[in-house]
Amino acid sequence: MFEGAITALVTPIKNGKHDEDAFRKHIDFQLANGIDGIVPCGTTGEAATMSHEEHKRLLSIAVEHTRGRAKVICGASSNCTEEALGLCEHAKKIKADAVLVVTPYYNKPTQEGLYRHFEFLARRVDIPFILYNVPSRTGVSIAPETVARLRKIPNIVGIKEASGSLDQVSQILSLCDITVLSGDDSLTLPMMSIGAKGVISVVSNVVPDGVTRMVHAALDNDWDEARKLHYELYQLFKIMFIETNPIPVKTSLKLMGHITGELRLPLCEMSKENEEKLKRILREKKVI
Repeated sequence: MFEGAITALVTPIKNGKHDEDAFRKHIDFQLANGIDGIVPCGTTGEAATMSHEEHKRLLSIAVEHTRGRAKVICGASSNCTEEALGLCEHAKKIKADAVLVVTPYYNKPTQEGLYRHFEFLARRVDIPFILYNVPSRTGVSIAPETVARLRKIPNIVGIKEASGSLDQVSQILSLCDITVLSGDDSLTLPMMSIGAKGVISVVSNVVPDGVTRMVHAALDNDWDEARKLHYELYQLFKIMFIETNPIPVKTSLKLMGHITGELRLPLCEMSKENEEKLKRILREKKVI
């Protein structure tokens, strides 16, 4: 149901406010370049700096503007289970295709706590759930055994795996039939070689066509082409994380003339040294 190249959308900001026109144009840019799906209001979208009203409005805009042209997987995460429930209910109300829900951050639940968090949400909102494991951000990792246990709940259908561990992916897929999506651009092809079905990508904000072609080559078992594209994109995969995401990707889109590049505190602009490194790679890859 959920596979291919899916973009973790940035949220354009102008003078401290969300730039809704630029947001719609960015969605159009993604769709025009063949992307299979979008994720509004995730980590890359700076959801942690949004009010609930802003968050829900951007989810609604994404669904309305996409109009069924691609899957819309709504970021619906909070470290408060009741708050996450409200976001999941909103995603259901606006007829999103699925929700992406991260392991609760900061409070560091046990594996039983993680299970109960996701079970509580999934049993109350009838919408497909994609779990999101990103321990570098949240301070906790969901164990493969917990993923397999959660997969028994019918509407928990996928996991965005951003632990950086191929062993984690192998263990998950050895235990259950859940759809795995890469959460690390540079590991997308290695993950797909062992059974992942695509990526929720940061880099596709900038080069949606390239990421889409690589992922679809792998899905079509054209591994030579997929490997060639992986190496063509590899420098972009790495440079987009030279500073905290989404700082480099928003800077890239600013250099492309798509958005202002503005961020909300506590994030701030790139260092001049790293911005020069980013510019060099973008020029080499003919992005700017």
